[in-house]
Amino acid sequence: MKKIVVLTGAGMSAESGIATFRDSGGLWNQYKIEDVATPEGFVKNPQLVLDFYNMRRKETLAAKPNLGHIELAEMQNDYDISIITQNVDNLHEKAGSKKVLHLHGELMKVQSTKYLDLIYELNADNIEINIGDTCERGAQLRPYIVWFGEAVPMMENAIKTVQTADILVVIGTSLNVYPAAGLINYAPSGIPVYLIDPNEVKAQRAGVIYIKKGASEGVKELRELLLQ
Repeated sequence: MKKIVVLTGAGMSAESGIATFRDSGGLWNQYKIEDVATPEGFVKNPQLVLDFYNMRRKETLAAKPNLGHIELAEMQNDYDISIITQNVDNLHEKAGSKKVLHLHGELMKVQSTKYLDLIYELNADNIEINIGDTCERGAQLRPYIVWFGEAVPMMENAIKTVQTADILVVIGTSLNVYPAAGLINYAPSGIPVYLIDPNEVKAQRAGVIYIKKGASEGVKELRELLLQ
């Protein structure tokens, strides 16, 4: 069974109504990165940051996987699929994908600000975190999100996964956010690399097969190409 590694970005979830950060009308137009997505922003105004992610959790709970998510989950019947996502939503899991590595954290989890190994999963009845909500050892909780300027703990695992690929697929990412954008360079030389995105995205790698479509149509076309 061939091993397909899929790297997904914000464009993967855009069709599900999850706001992207970088497109016109995206979340960064409403909030400053430094205010809601940096350790310094959390120190300066923790309630603003907590409110921002509480709002995003509500958005994620209401969102449903699109056909792209569903098709990737269905492909597990024919391929060994590993997904590395830059997204913090849980739409891949909702669609039924089994192997999902979240590079930038997960919205439905929170973490102790002091004891980083203390991570808790939230449920639909308990999605808000506020000032005064603490871990079992008394430290304030924060979103389980990798903010700008923080290390990416799952990066080493992601690199190892990409190195095992027989086929690499990149969906809905600008390939501008590092270190995630550099993952494409760890794929074995000579393997097929497909890039699905309706926008103009240039991969720093030769021989990439471009599918200039959104996630749902693009994954459908990918399946047809792989069957050929």
